[in-house]
Amino acid sequence: MKTQRMTMAQALLKFLDSQYLEADGQEYKFFEGIFGIFGHGNVVGLGEAIVETKHNLVFRQGKNEQAMAHAAMGFAKQNNRRRTYAVTSSVGPGALNMVTAAGTATVNRIPVLFLPGDTYACRQPDPVLQQVERPDDPNVTANDSFRAVSVYWDRITRPEQLMSSLINAMRVITDPALTGAVTIGLPQDTQAESWDYPEEFFRKRVHHQDRRALSDAAVERAVAEISRSTRPMMICGGGVRYSGAGEQLAAFAESFGIPFGETQAGKGTILWDNPWNLGGLGVTGGEAANVIARDADLLIAVGTRLGDFTTASKVAFQNPKLRVIGINVSTFDAYKMDAEPFIADARTALEQISRGLAQRGYCSNYGDSVRKVREAWNAEVDRLYTTDDPQGLSQVRVLGELNEKLLDPNDVVVSASGSLPGDMQRVWRCRSEDSYHMEYGFSCMGYEVSGAYGTQIATGGSRKVYSLVGDGGFVMLHSELLSAVQEQVPVTVILFDNQGFQVIDNLQTNQGISSYANEWRRRNSEGKLLGDHLVVDYAKIAEGYGLKSFTVRTMDELHAAVKTARQETGPVLIDVKVTHKSMTHGYESWWRVGVPEVSSSATVQAARKDLEENLTRARQY
Repeated sequence: MKTQRMTMAQALLKFLDSQYLEADGQEYKFFEGIFGIFGHGNVVGLGEAIVETKHNLVFRQGKNEQAMAHAAMGFAKQNNRRRTYAVTSSVGPGALNMVTAAGTATVNRIPVLFLPGDTYACRQPDPVLQQVERPDDPNVTANDSFRAVSVYWDRITRPEQLMSSLINAMRVITDPALTGAVTIGLPQDTQAESWDYPEEFFRKRVHHQDRRALSDAAVERAVAEISRSTRPMMICGGGVRYSGAGEQLAAFAESFGIPFGETQAGKGTILWDNPWNLGGLGVTGGEAANVIARDADLLIAVGTRLGDFTTASKVAFQNPKLRVIGINVSTFDAYKMDAEPFIADARTALEQISRGLAQRGYCSNYGDSVRKVREAWNAEVDRLYTTDDPQGLSQVRVLGELNEKLLDPNDVVVSASGSLPGDMQRVWRCRSEDSYHMEYGFSCMGYEVSGAYGTQIATGGSRKVYSLVGDGGFVMLHSELLSAVQEQVPVTVILFDNQGFQVIDNLQTNQGISSYANEWRRRNSEGKLLGDHLVVDYAKIAEGYGLKSFTVRTMDELHAAVKTARQETGPVLIDVKVTHKSMTHGYESWWRVGVPEVSSSATVQAARKDLEENLTRARQY
């Protein structure tokens, strides 16, 4: 066998450069490149390979390890999981900074390859700088923290281990049922050790994503289940988007009169003007979807994790005769809520079941009710979009102006945390596919800016990307603004400044607890954080990075800023000062939180009673 002598790091790079993914006859180069921050744990190993060897991978310098990994995730999500980046860091704190991002990728089922530097496999110089020592187990390093949040984890302690490890990593990361964060720890001595690697190991590998179909018997079971129902409802989850099944789900809904609600990951797969689209479902959903869900006798959950926000902590579905069908490539997700599982690709399964239902001449029994709830919800959104706040700019009013007048239908909006995801799932009207990019599996504060940066890289110059972020999320993590300046990536950040973590303040006060420590306030004379509000000039922060920036307090200023920003060739930040508590609120939904059983507060006691009453209506599993 012909071999090539090279270091483990050099072999790793050459392997990644040769990986491709084929889906529906189209071939994609799977790894566009590597985001990285160099340190003593990777700069002389993998760093040498990146700098000194020939390859076709783009290297992008990060400014914070978590943020650069979020950028990689944004890139992969916008590419519908068919292309991604690897991310590399030094040992210890650099690696640990990526753990949150790994959790974000795994929860959202987004493929990202994590390559944290690790301490010495030989242990000769231990303890090295930034090494976490465990007196009870010298095999444990900081990188073991990734085990809990990775779908595949390994550590390369000998250079020849790389071959089987990478093949298994690709097996997992390209599997739509398993994908998420894949982590391979790279001890810094092993990175530099050499091996005679077979040249066959570096051949072009094409990983095929074949669409899994239902058996004939499974199709018959699904058709029989649906045929028994009179008021079925579908959920359009992220799996519909990643399967490219939007057209099939829309046709399914129209053919059989079955309305559907959207999850955060599924929103934007089918446009709002579809007459069977009820919009957001659950805690951050709208009244249309939640009213129909309440009485549905069959739930067809397509490509969804069935998280508690989607199910309203399992209170959304009140019909005691409700049955659940789970259509998913993942058995883990298909079985949730005691569903009848149908393990298959969403697009293929919908096509198969559709043929069976057509043969039976099936149609639901909704009559005119779906049209009426959609019309009522549209009227409510119109009201929210046009109602002025006498105190200033309201958050929902700004969203309406962006959605209806200022942004192009083809633009992509990115968000993740705070009150904006709830507002956007309820009221944002998607008018082009893949224009709604929400990280809400983890709702990770700080994803908004870095994820939008990665999303803009993914779209290139074909689409304009807007990061919609609250001041809380912005303060948490905005380091990749400097990367956007460095790379001249023209992402636009629209920052909604309401002076704190207002959505959590709402959660606190809605459970009868006094408002405390969720707003930006100084200490008062009693030593409590109840003094004057802080005033922050976020535009000046962005200007310091080198961005074009604006401060907005009026609707005219908003229009002028967005229009000017669109002409810029680099990144822009628009600091919008919005009024407190000007977000949307719940519509026919409930969310379970741990209200104290014992409290001296009468309002907390009332909130606990409400919790117990809602639990009597909730499905238990």
